[in-house]
Amino acid sequence: MLTNPVFLSVIIMIALCLLKLNVLLSLIVAALAGGALAGMPLGETMSTLIGGMGGNSSTALSYILLGMLAAALHKTGVATVLTRRIMQAVKGKGLVLVLVIAFVASLSQNLIPVPIAFIPIVIPPLLGVMNALKIDRRAIASALTFGLKAPYVALPIGYGWIFHGIISDQMAENGLVVDQGGIWHVLWVLGVAMIIGLLIAVLFTYRKPREYQELEIPGLDTREHDADTRMTRTHWVALVGALSALAIQVSPLGSLHIGAIVGLAIIVIGGAIKWSDIDEMLHSGIGMMGFIAFVMLVAAGYGSVIRETGGVQSLVESAGVLFGGSQLIGALVMILVGLFITMGIGTSFGTIPIIAAIYVPLAASLGFSTSATILLIGTAAALGDAGSPASDSTLGPTAGLSVDGQHDHIWDTCVPTFLHYNIPLIVVGVIGALLI
Repeated sequence: MLTNPVFLSVIIMIALCLLKLNVLLSLIVAALAGGALAGMPLGETMSTLIGGMGGNSSTALSYILLGMLAAALHKTGVATVLTRRIMQAVKGKGLVLVLVIAFVASLSQNLIPVPIAFIPIVIPPLLGVMNALKIDRRAIASALTFGLKAPYVALPIGYGWIFHGIISDQMAENGLVVDQGGIWHVLWVLGVAMIIGLLIAVLFTYRKPREYQELEIPGLDTREHDADTRMTRTHWVALVGALSALAIQVSPLGSLHIGAIVGLAIIVIGGAIKWSDIDEMLHSGIGMMGFIAFVMLVAAGYGSVIRETGGVQSLVESAGVLFGGSQLIGALVMILVGLFITMGIGTSFGTIPIIAAIYVPLAASLGFSTSATILLIGTAAALGDAGSPASDSTLGPTAGLSVDGQHDHIWDTCVPTFLHYNIPLIVVGVIGALLI
Protein backbone atom coordinates (compact mmCIF):
# COMPACT_ATOMS: atom_id res chain seq x y z
CA MET A 1 0.00 0.00 0.00
CA LEU A 2 2.81 2.43 0.89
CA THR A 3 4.26 2.07 -2.62
CA ASN A 4 0.90 2.48 -4.38
CA PRO A 5 1.09 5.37 -6.92
CA VAL A 6 -2.39 6.61 -6.00
CA PHE A 7 -1.59 6.67 -2.28
CA LEU A 8 1.75 8.42 -2.84
CA SER A 9 0.20 10.92 -5.26
CA VAL A 10 -2.47 11.92 -2.73
CA ILE A 11 0.17 12.25 0.00
CA ILE A 12 2.27 14.48 -2.27
CA MET A 13 -0.77 16.62 -3.10
CA ILE A 14 -1.71 17.02 0.57
CA ALA A 15 1.87 17.79 1.62
CA LEU A 16 2.27 20.47 -1.06
CA CYS A 17 -1.04 22.09 -0.08
CA LEU A 18 -0.05 22.09 3.59
CA LEU A 19 3.25 23.71 2.59
CA LYS A 20 1.14 26.52 1.09
CA LEU A 21 1.86 25.74 -2.55
CA ASN A 22 -1.03 26.95 -4.68
CA VAL A 23 -3.65 24.20 -4.99
CA LEU A 24 -3.59 24.31 -8.80
CA LEU A 25 0.14 23.68 -8.86
CA SER A 26 -0.18 21.06 -6.12
CA LEU A 27 -2.72 19.12 -8.17
CA ILE A 28 -0.60 19.29 -11.33
CA VAL A 29 2.60 18.20 -9.55
CA ALA A 30 0.77 15.39 -7.74
CA ALA A 31 -0.77 14.18 -11.02
CA LEU A 32 2.62 14.13 -12.75
CA ALA A 33 4.16 12.35 -9.77
CA GLY A 34 1.38 9.75 -9.72
CA GLY A 35 1.81 9.09 -13.42
CA ALA A 36 5.60 8.77 -13.07
CA LEU A 37 5.28 6.40 -10.12
CA ALA A 38 2.93 4.24 -12.18
CA GLY A 39 5.39 4.15 -15.08
CA MET A 40 3.37 6.41 -17.36
CA PRO A 41 5.35 8.61 -19.80
CA LEU A 42 5.28 12.32 -18.90
CA GLY A 43 3.54 13.26 -22.14
CA GLU A 44 0.85 10.64 -21.62
CA THR A 45 0.25 11.79 -18.05
CA MET A 46 -0.13 15.40 -19.14
CA SER A 47 -2.47 14.40 -21.98
CA THR A 48 -4.62 12.42 -19.55
CA LEU A 49 -4.68 15.37 -17.16
CA ILE A 50 -5.77 17.79 -19.88
CA GLY A 51 -8.27 15.35 -21.39
CA GLY A 52 -9.87 14.70 -18.03
CA MET A 53 -10.42 18.39 -17.32
CA GLY A 54 -13.51 18.32 -19.50
CA GLY A 55 -15.24 16.25 -16.85
CA ASN A 56 -15.91 19.39 -14.83
CA SER A 57 -16.48 21.83 -17.72
CA SER A 58 -20.18 22.19 -16.89
CA THR A 59 -19.35 22.94 -13.26
CA ALA A 60 -16.69 25.47 -14.24
CA LEU A 61 -19.16 27.31 -16.49
CA SER A 62 -21.69 27.31 -13.64
CA TYR A 63 -19.13 28.99 -11.41
CA ILE A 64 -18.33 31.69 -13.98
CA LEU A 65 -22.00 32.46 -14.70
CA LEU A 66 -22.90 32.45 -11.01
CA GLY A 67 -19.91 34.70 -10.34
CA MET A 68 -21.21 37.15 -12.96
CA LEU A 69 -24.66 37.11 -11.36
CA ALA A 70 -23.11 37.65 -7.94
CA ALA A 71 -21.07 40.60 -9.25
CA ALA A 72 -24.21 42.13 -10.78
CA LEU A 73 -26.21 41.77 -7.56
CA HIS A 74 -23.30 43.12 -5.57
CA LYS A 75 -23.11 46.19 -7.81
CA THR A 76 -26.83 46.96 -7.51
CA GLY A 77 -26.64 46.92 -3.69
CA VAL A 78 -29.83 44.88 -3.26
CA ALA A 79 -28.18 42.45 -0.82
CA THR A 80 -27.02 45.31 1.39
CA VAL A 81 -30.47 46.90 1.54
CA LEU A 82 -32.23 43.64 2.39
CA THR A 83 -29.66 42.82 5.04
CA ARG A 84 -29.95 46.25 6.67
CA ARG A 85 -33.71 45.89 6.87
CA ILE A 86 -33.39 42.57 8.67
CA MET A 87 -30.72 43.93 11.01
CA GLN A 88 -32.86 46.92 11.99
CA ALA A 89 -35.71 44.57 12.86
CA VAL A 90 -33.60 42.70 15.43
CA LYS A 91 -31.64 45.67 16.78
CA GLY A 92 -30.71 45.28 20.45
CA LYS A 93 -31.27 41.52 20.58
CA GLY A 94 -27.86 39.87 20.60
CA LEU A 95 -28.83 36.21 20.19
CA VAL A 96 -31.43 37.02 17.55
CA LEU A 97 -28.84 39.10 15.68
CA VAL A 98 -26.41 36.16 15.59
CA LEU A 99 -29.09 33.79 14.28
CA VAL A 100 -30.26 36.32 11.69
CA ILE A 101 -26.68 36.70 10.45
CA ALA A 102 -26.58 32.92 9.98
CA PHE A 103 -29.84 33.13 8.03
CA VAL A 104 -28.64 36.01 5.85
CA ALA A 105 -25.39 34.16 5.15
CA SER A 106 -27.44 31.13 4.11
CA LEU A 107 -29.27 33.23 1.51
CA SER A 108 -25.90 34.05 -0.09
CA GLN A 109 -25.65 30.42 -1.22
CA ASN A 110 -29.00 30.21 -2.99
CA LEU A 111 -31.52 33.10 -3.11
CA ILE A 112 -28.97 35.87 -3.71
CA PRO A 113 -25.79 33.98 -4.69
CA VAL A 114 -23.07 36.46 -3.74
CA PRO A 115 -20.70 33.99 -1.88
CA ILE A 116 -18.63 35.91 0.67
CA ALA A 117 -18.99 39.24 -1.16
CA PHE A 118 -21.67 40.45 1.29
CA ILE A 119 -19.49 40.07 4.38
CA PRO A 120 -17.17 43.10 3.91
CA ILE A 121 -20.27 45.20 3.15
CA VAL A 122 -22.54 44.06 5.96
CA ILE A 123 -20.38 43.04 8.93
CA PRO A 124 -17.94 45.96 9.55
CA PRO A 125 -20.72 48.56 9.99
CA LEU A 126 -22.34 46.26 12.55
CA LEU A 127 -19.25 45.92 14.74
CA GLY A 128 -20.35 48.88 16.85
CA VAL A 129 -23.72 47.23 17.50
CA MET A 130 -22.00 43.95 18.36
CA ASN A 131 -19.60 45.71 20.71
CA ALA A 132 -22.47 47.48 22.48
CA LEU A 133 -24.29 44.16 22.92
CA LYS A 134 -21.00 42.48 23.98
CA ILE A 135 -21.48 39.70 21.43
CA ASP A 136 -18.59 37.24 21.22
CA ARG A 137 -17.33 37.52 17.64
CA ARG A 138 -16.56 33.81 17.64
CA ALA A 139 -20.34 33.29 17.66
CA ILE A 140 -20.65 35.58 14.63
CA ALA A 141 -17.85 33.70 12.87
CA SER A 142 -19.65 30.43 13.59
CA ALA A 143 -22.91 31.88 12.24
CA LEU A 144 -21.27 33.15 9.05
CA THR A 145 -19.44 29.89 8.36
CA PHE A 146 -22.66 27.96 8.94
CA GLY A 147 -24.46 30.09 6.36
CA LEU A 148 -21.61 29.78 3.87
CA LYS A 149 -21.44 26.00 4.15
CA ALA A 150 -24.59 24.23 5.38
CA PRO A 151 -26.88 25.30 2.49
CA TYR A 152 -24.65 23.99 -0.29
CA VAL A 153 -24.06 20.74 1.59
CA ALA A 154 -27.73 20.00 2.31
CA LEU A 155 -29.87 21.89 -0.24
CA PRO A 156 -29.99 21.32 -4.03
CA ILE A 157 -30.23 25.05 -4.78
CA GLY A 158 -27.60 27.54 -5.96
CA TYR A 159 -24.15 26.37 -4.98
CA GLY A 160 -25.75 23.26 -3.52
CA TRP A 161 -26.88 22.23 -7.01
CA ILE A 162 -23.24 22.52 -8.15
CA PHE A 163 -21.94 20.57 -5.13
CA HIS A 164 -24.47 17.78 -5.59
CA GLY A 165 -23.83 17.77 -9.33
CA ILE A 166 -20.12 17.21 -8.81
CA ILE A 167 -20.84 14.29 -6.46
CA SER A 168 -23.23 12.75 -9.00
CA ASP A 169 -20.86 13.27 -11.95
CA GLN A 170 -17.78 11.95 -10.19
CA MET A 171 -19.57 8.90 -8.82
CA ALA A 172 -20.74 8.15 -12.37
CA GLU A 173 -17.19 8.62 -13.65
CA ASN A 174 -16.13 5.87 -11.27
CA GLY A 175 -18.86 3.41 -12.14
CA LEU A 176 -21.73 4.25 -9.78
CA VAL A 177 -24.57 6.17 -11.46
CA VAL A 178 -26.80 8.21 -9.13
CA ASP A 179 -29.46 10.82 -9.80
CA GLN A 180 -28.29 14.33 -8.92
CA GLY A 181 -31.77 15.25 -7.73
CA GLY A 182 -31.62 12.51 -5.11
CA ILE A 183 -28.31 13.52 -3.51
CA TRP A 184 -29.98 15.88 -1.04
CA HIS A 185 -32.20 13.03 0.20
CA VAL A 186 -29.03 11.69 1.82
CA LEU A 187 -27.03 14.81 2.61
CA TRP A 188 -29.78 16.63 4.50
CA VAL A 189 -28.58 14.87 7.65
CA LEU A 190 -25.29 16.79 7.34
CA GLY A 191 -27.28 20.02 7.40
CA VAL A 192 -28.94 18.88 10.64
CA ALA A 193 -25.50 18.10 12.10
CA MET A 194 -24.35 21.63 11.29
CA ILE A 195 -27.50 23.16 12.80
CA ILE A 196 -26.70 21.31 16.02
CA GLY A 197 -23.14 22.65 15.89
CA LEU A 198 -24.42 26.20 15.33
CA LEU A 199 -26.86 26.02 18.25
CA ILE A 200 -24.17 24.68 20.59
CA ALA A 201 -21.84 27.50 19.54
CA VAL A 202 -24.30 30.40 19.94
CA LEU A 203 -26.40 29.09 22.85
CA PHE A 204 -23.62 27.68 25.02
CA THR A 205 -19.96 27.97 23.99
CA TYR A 206 -19.92 31.65 22.98
CA ARG A 207 -23.03 32.93 24.79
CA LYS A 208 -21.12 34.80 27.53
CA PRO A 209 -20.56 38.55 26.96
CA ARG A 210 -17.15 39.51 25.59
CA GLU A 211 -15.66 42.98 25.77
CA TYR A 212 -14.14 44.68 22.72
CA GLN A 213 -12.55 48.09 22.42
CA GLU A 214 -14.47 50.71 20.48
CA LEU A 215 -11.77 51.51 17.94
CA GLU A 216 -12.10 53.92 15.04
CA ILE A 217 -11.81 52.29 11.65
CA PRO A 218 -10.59 54.63 8.89
CA GLY A 219 -13.31 55.24 6.33
CA LEU A 220 -15.96 53.42 8.34
CA ASP A 221 -18.39 54.59 11.00
CA THR A 222 -19.26 51.61 13.19
CA ARG A 223 -21.57 53.51 15.48
CA GLU A 224 -25.23 52.60 15.49
CA HIS A 225 -27.07 54.56 12.84
CA ASP A 226 -30.06 54.25 10.57
CA ALA A 227 -28.72 53.38 7.15
CA ASP A 228 -30.77 53.91 4.02
CA THR A 229 -32.96 50.85 3.49
CA ARG A 230 -35.20 52.13 0.70
CA MET A 231 -35.80 49.70 -2.15
CA THR A 232 -35.27 51.53 -5.43
CA ARG A 233 -36.28 50.40 -8.92
CA THR A 234 -32.73 49.12 -9.43
CA HIS A 235 -33.00 46.95 -6.33
CA TRP A 236 -36.36 45.50 -7.38
CA VAL A 237 -35.07 44.63 -10.86
CA ALA A 238 -32.02 42.92 -9.33
CA LEU A 239 -34.22 40.98 -6.92
CA VAL A 240 -36.49 39.82 -9.75
CA GLY A 241 -33.41 38.69 -11.67
CA ALA A 242 -32.11 36.69 -8.69
CA LEU A 243 -35.52 35.10 -8.04
CA SER A 244 -35.90 34.24 -11.73
CA ALA A 245 -32.53 32.47 -11.72
CA LEU A 246 -33.61 30.48 -8.66
CA ALA A 247 -37.03 29.66 -10.15
CA ILE A 248 -35.54 28.29 -13.36
CA GLN A 249 -33.06 26.21 -11.41
CA VAL A 250 -35.73 24.50 -9.31
CA SER A 251 -38.14 24.16 -12.27
CA PRO A 252 -38.35 20.97 -14.39
CA LEU A 253 -35.75 22.59 -16.65
CA GLY A 254 -33.35 22.37 -13.71
CA SER A 255 -30.52 24.35 -15.32
CA LEU A 256 -28.29 26.60 -13.25
CA HIS A 257 -26.61 27.82 -16.45
CA ILE A 258 -29.86 28.97 -18.06
CA GLY A 259 -31.12 30.39 -14.78
CA ALA A 260 -28.00 32.51 -14.34
CA ILE A 261 -28.18 33.73 -17.95
CA VAL A 262 -31.88 34.67 -17.61
CA GLY A 263 -31.19 36.42 -14.30
CA LEU A 264 -28.37 38.41 -15.85
CA ALA A 265 -30.52 39.28 -18.87
CA ILE A 266 -33.31 40.63 -16.62
CA ILE A 267 -30.85 42.73 -14.65
CA VAL A 268 -29.29 44.21 -17.80
CA ILE A 269 -32.50 44.70 -19.80
CA GLY A 270 -34.20 46.14 -16.73
CA GLY A 271 -31.50 48.77 -16.46
CA ALA A 272 -30.13 47.71 -13.06
CA ILE A 273 -26.76 47.25 -14.76
CA LYS A 274 -25.76 49.46 -17.70
CA TRP A 275 -24.78 47.88 -21.01
CA SER A 276 -21.39 49.54 -20.71
CA ASP A 277 -20.83 47.78 -17.35
CA ILE A 278 -21.21 44.25 -18.73
CA ASP A 279 -17.46 43.83 -19.30
CA GLU A 280 -16.77 44.95 -15.73
CA MET A 281 -19.40 42.50 -14.49
CA LEU A 282 -17.76 39.68 -16.47
CA HIS A 283 -14.30 40.52 -15.14
CA SER A 284 -15.62 40.72 -11.57
CA GLY A 285 -17.40 37.40 -11.94
CA ILE A 286 -14.29 35.69 -13.27
CA GLY A 287 -12.20 37.30 -10.54
CA MET A 288 -14.65 36.13 -7.87
CA MET A 289 -15.20 32.54 -9.04
CA GLY A 290 -12.70 31.93 -11.85
CA PHE A 291 -9.99 30.47 -9.64
CA ILE A 292 -12.37 27.92 -8.12
CA ALA A 293 -13.56 27.04 -11.63
CA PHE A 294 -9.99 26.29 -12.71
CA VAL A 295 -9.40 24.25 -9.55
CA MET A 296 -12.42 22.15 -10.49
CA LEU A 297 -11.12 21.62 -14.03
CA VAL A 298 -7.66 20.54 -12.87
CA ALA A 299 -9.15 18.38 -10.08
CA ALA A 300 -11.18 16.47 -12.67
CA GLY A 301 -8.00 15.96 -14.70
CA TYR A 302 -6.22 14.76 -11.59
CA GLY A 303 -8.99 12.21 -11.02
CA SER A 304 -8.49 10.93 -14.56
CA VAL A 305 -4.76 10.46 -14.00
CA ILE A 306 -5.45 8.65 -10.71
CA ARG A 307 -7.76 6.20 -12.47
CA GLU A 308 -5.38 5.76 -15.41
CA THR A 309 -2.47 4.71 -13.16
CA GLY A 310 -4.28 1.47 -12.41
CA GLY A 311 -3.43 1.83 -8.75
CA VAL A 312 -6.97 2.39 -7.51
CA GLN A 313 -7.96 -1.28 -7.52
CA SER A 314 -4.81 -2.42 -5.71
CA LEU A 315 -5.26 0.41 -3.20
CA VAL A 316 -8.83 -0.71 -2.57
CA GLU A 317 -7.71 -4.31 -2.07
CA SER A 318 -4.95 -3.24 0.33
CA ALA A 319 -7.31 -1.01 2.26
CA GLY A 320 -9.85 -3.81 2.49
CA VAL A 321 -7.25 -6.03 4.12
CA LEU A 322 -6.13 -3.19 6.39
CA PHE A 323 -9.69 -2.48 7.52
CA GLY A 324 -10.33 -6.19 8.03
CA GLY A 325 -13.67 -5.78 6.28
CA SER A 326 -14.87 -3.46 9.07
CA GLN A 327 -17.33 -0.87 7.81
CA LEU A 328 -16.87 1.18 10.99
CA ILE A 329 -13.10 1.50 10.54
CA GLY A 330 -13.48 2.02 6.79
CA ALA A 331 -16.07 4.80 7.18
CA LEU A 332 -14.03 6.57 9.86
CA VAL A 333 -10.77 6.41 7.88
CA MET A 334 -12.39 7.58 4.62
CA ILE A 335 -14.03 10.54 6.33
CA LEU A 336 -10.80 11.52 8.13
CA VAL A 337 -8.86 11.34 4.85
CA GLY A 338 -11.41 13.72 3.34
CA LEU A 339 -10.90 16.06 6.29
CA PHE A 340 -7.14 15.95 5.76
CA ILE A 341 -7.41 16.72 2.04
CA THR A 342 -9.99 19.49 2.35
CA MET A 343 -8.09 21.15 5.19
CA GLY A 344 -5.10 21.25 2.87
CA ILE A 345 -6.68 22.61 -0.30
CA GLY A 346 -9.45 24.65 1.33
CA THR A 347 -12.29 23.68 -1.02
CA SER A 348 -14.95 21.02 -0.59
CA PHE A 349 -15.86 21.26 -4.27
CA GLY A 350 -12.30 20.53 -5.40
CA THR A 351 -11.97 17.59 -3.03
CA ILE A 352 -14.76 15.50 -4.58
CA PRO A 353 -13.01 14.48 -7.84
CA ILE A 354 -9.92 13.52 -5.84
CA ILE A 355 -11.66 11.25 -3.33
CA ALA A 356 -14.44 9.84 -5.52
CA ALA A 357 -11.94 7.86 -7.62
CA ILE A 358 -10.89 5.99 -4.48
CA TYR A 359 -14.06 6.01 -2.36
CA VAL A 360 -16.53 4.53 -4.86
CA PRO A 361 -14.68 1.22 -5.36
CA LEU A 362 -13.54 1.12 -1.72
CA ALA A 363 -17.08 1.60 -0.42
CA ALA A 364 -18.29 -1.13 -2.75
CA SER A 365 -15.60 -3.52 -1.50
CA LEU A 366 -16.73 -2.91 2.09
CA GLY A 367 -20.38 -3.53 1.22
CA PHE A 368 -21.68 0.02 1.67
CA SER A 369 -24.98 0.89 -0.02
CA THR A 370 -25.25 3.59 -2.70
CA SER A 371 -26.78 6.00 -0.16
CA ALA A 372 -23.98 5.29 2.29
CA THR A 373 -21.40 5.94 -0.44
CA ILE A 374 -23.05 9.29 -1.21
CA LEU A 375 -22.96 10.18 2.48
CA LEU A 376 -19.31 9.16 2.85
CA ILE A 377 -18.23 11.24 -0.16
CA GLY A 378 -20.40 14.22 0.85
CA THR A 379 -19.14 14.15 4.43
CA ALA A 380 -15.51 13.66 3.47
CA ALA A 381 -15.72 16.57 1.02
CA ALA A 382 -17.58 18.90 3.38
CA LEU A 383 -15.19 18.27 6.26
CA GLY A 384 -12.39 20.77 6.56
CA ASP A 385 -14.09 23.59 4.66
CA ALA A 386 -14.96 24.81 8.14
CA GLY A 387 -11.71 25.19 10.02
CA SER A 388 -9.34 25.35 7.05
CA PRO A 389 -7.21 28.53 7.12
CA ALA A 390 -7.35 28.55 3.28
CA SER A 391 -11.14 28.21 2.92
CA ASP A 392 -13.51 30.99 1.85
CA SER A 393 -15.80 29.81 4.64
CA THR A 394 -13.24 31.00 7.20
CA LEU A 395 -11.44 33.74 5.28
CA GLY A 396 -14.71 35.57 4.60
CA PRO A 397 -15.85 35.84 8.25
CA THR A 398 -12.37 36.92 9.35
CA ALA A 399 -12.27 39.62 6.65
CA GLY A 400 -15.40 41.20 8.08
CA LEU A 401 -14.72 40.72 11.80
CA SER A 402 -11.03 41.66 11.93
CA VAL A 403 -11.16 45.14 10.37
CA ASP A 404 -10.37 46.67 13.77
CA GLY A 405 -7.68 44.08 14.60
CA GLN A 406 -9.64 42.41 17.41
CA HIS A 407 -10.41 39.08 15.74
CA ASP A 408 -7.79 36.39 15.10
CA HIS A 409 -8.19 34.23 11.99
CA ILE A 410 -6.93 30.97 13.55
CA TRP A 411 -8.18 31.11 17.12
CA ASP A 412 -11.38 33.13 16.63
CA THR A 413 -12.57 31.69 13.29
CA CYS A 414 -10.78 28.48 12.30
CA VAL A 415 -10.68 26.70 15.66
CA PRO A 416 -14.30 27.47 16.68
CA THR A 417 -15.72 26.49 13.28
CA PHE A 418 -13.58 23.35 13.15
CA LEU A 419 -14.82 22.18 16.56
CA HIS A 420 -18.49 23.02 16.11
CA TYR A 421 -18.98 21.73 12.57
CA ASN A 422 -16.40 19.09 11.77
CA ILE A 423 -17.01 17.01 14.90
CA PRO A 424 -20.81 16.74 14.35
CA LEU A 425 -20.20 15.98 10.66
CA ILE A 426 -17.80 13.15 11.51
CA VAL A 427 -20.23 11.62 14.02
CA VAL A 428 -23.25 11.84 11.69
CA GLY A 429 -21.24 10.73 8.66
CA VAL A 430 -19.89 7.58 10.29
CA ILE A 431 -23.10 6.55 12.06
CA GLY A 432 -25.23 7.40 9.02
CA ALA A 433 -23.06 5.35 6.66
CA LEU A 434 -23.45 2.31 8.91
CA LEU A 435 -27.23 2.64 9.16
CA ILE A 436 -28.38 3.42 5.61
